[in-house]
Amino acid sequence: MAGAEIPGTSEYDFDLSLRDADVERLLDVTPDDVEAADELTFAKNVFVPLTTACRYTCTYCTYFDPPGEASLLSPEEVRDIVRTGADAGCTEALFTFGDDPDDRYDRIHAQLDEWGHDSIHEYLREVCEIALDEGLLPHSNPGDQTREQMETVADVNASMGVMLETTADVDAHAGPRVKNPGQRLHTIRTAGELGVPFTTGILVGIGEEWRDRAESLLAIRELHERYGHVQEVIVQNVVPNERSNYDRPSVKTMRRVVAMARDCLPEEVSVQVPPNLSPTRELLDCGVDDLGGVSPVTDDHINPEYKWPALQELEDIADEAGVPLRERLPVYRRYLPDELGGEPDGNEWVSGTIQRAMATDDEAGERYRRVLDAR
Repeated sequence: MAGAEIPGTSEYDFDLSLRDADVERLLDVTPDDVEAADELTFAKNVFVPLTTACRYTCTYCTYFDPPGEASLLSPEEVRDIVRTGADAGCTEALFTFGDDPDDRYDRIHAQLDEWGHDSIHEYLREVCEIALDEGLLPHSNPGDQTREQMETVADVNASMGVMLETTADVDAHAGPRVKNPGQRLHTIRTAGELGVPFTTGILVGIGEEWRDRAESLLAIRELHERYGHVQEVIVQNVVPNERSNYDRPSVKTMRRVVAMARDCLPEEVSVQVPPNLSPTRELLDCGVDDLGGVSPVTDDHINPEYKWPALQELEDIADEAGVPLRERLPVYRRYLPDELGGEPDGNEWVSGTIQRAMATDDEAGERYRRVLDAR
């Protein structure tokens, strides 16, 4: 029997076919039902926040600028940041900004117009090309996207992402511009239709119930089973910040949610926890196998009060768990073609632009190959 309809999905012609029996089974999963991973992975990235302006006003998020105070990183600033990241041995340029900031902020729109762009996605394409030129693989997380927006930038990204957060209609998403779960799911589906390797995840502690957590994970699984494009799922606990004081979920809660994610998702989909936000050591036996993108040179601009751990700390975490720690690229190996060290059907995923960037004989190409050859 099908479960309740996810809010907003009817607007996007969705049929996720979540069965009540699957939800109930997942709700019974505990950490005892899953096994620890036999290795941990991470990506070395540089964080590039094009703007912290967003059309939404979710108080648990620090990506919010009062109208009149929003700004954009210039192409020159972006080049300086990604060049620093490349010099530090990074392989990923993580581009972030709030959902459609040029829709809400006149100042952002005016700046884009001055630089010759009709939209922030046109500008995102330019800075992704800058990153490729400087020797980093772009991974963009620009929030909800239409098909047209994603098509504008897909070929200059090694992978992309958006947090589902939750399929529930929670008060945390309320306000003059309501964040719609159906819109997030539509973005994830669009990535699948366009063949974009994708990262998504759930946010724990913003007012959702246990059933909502199970439904969110099952919705992600359903979309991955249709398209095969989800490379990792983040299980992230909410943290207090200067704009809100949500209670951080308990370790017991996080252990159960992580175990649910590992049990629910196919083996090839990694379960990730952010080591600067989560009680990572206490979650490893629940099936965590990835620690996400960690930057040696820039802050976590989404959660600026929570510093990235140093590489040595990641190694200590892996040593304590008794497993190897391995660096990975922002696009998982199975999405790369055979000639780049991937799999025979990898040609279906990354664009010719990304393949050529990875196959170069310069320092950047050697850096990518070192990561792939070490696995």
